[in-house]
Amino acid sequence: MITLATDFGEPYPAAMKGVVARRSDARTVDIGHEFPRQDPRAAAFWLRFVLPEFPPAVHCVVVDPGVGTDRQALVVRAGDHALVGPDNGVLLPPARALADEGDIEVFAVRVEDPDSATFHGRDVFAPVAADCHEVGVAELDRLPALSRTHDYEDLQFPTPDVRDDGATGEVLVVDDFGNVVTNVPGDALDGVDTVAVDGTEVPVAHSYAHVDTGDQLVTVGSHGNVELAVNQGRGDEAFGLAAGDPVELTFE
Repeated sequence: MITLATDFGEPYPAAMKGVVARRSDARTVDIGHEFPRQDPRAAAFWLRFVLPEFPPAVHCVVVDPGVGTDRQALVVRAGDHALVGPDNGVLLPPARALADEGDIEVFAVRVEDPDSATFHGRDVFAPVAADCHEVGVAELDRLPALSRTHDYEDLQFPTPDVRDDGATGEVLVVDDFGNVVTNVPGDALDGVDTVAVDGTEVPVAHSYAHVDTGDQLVTVGSHGNVELAVNQGRGDEAFGLAAGDPVELTFE
């Protein structure tokens, strides 16, 4: 299969699917096309969470604020998977989640005169994804447009400062429910019953429904990170936080 993940909305992904269908017999699966616009870090976070659930596949990822510039196009082989997309760091966190660090290889794509400067999803990445599918992930070296490279953008998530009495972290993403996902690992809450979030005391709960409707809570999300939420409400609004904001947690 070839999976597609973009920030395009509609109808642009349909054009990418048409290109794939013309060049291969791959089944296309939509990861999603409403990733936060022009935010490679947010896409990388969610893909690191989602892609390990898939069997071996080619994953075409296009969140590309640098489209039309001299940024490279890449293919990353990660174990039995391949990721295709722009050289802005978005591919590396999910690649590390799909394979051991030593089992990652990065290839630069030779791109010659794409049809447009603004739609490389259709003109560059979908064709390359189809070609990768047809030759097979284990045989990427056979594609003449690919050459191994060690010169590429990596993306690392910020490291929180975790202490016995609290943590200083950052909001990585806010999901569609308004849940605020931080970079603080969930095991930091082991044995903690209450957390002061930027000075406001909030209970630690196993899940959303363990507090009354409309109440704030701190929990560990399915992604394994500390999450600030509201039962049947929006945590981003209640806590006044957005992606990229610092957050101070005090364990009580």
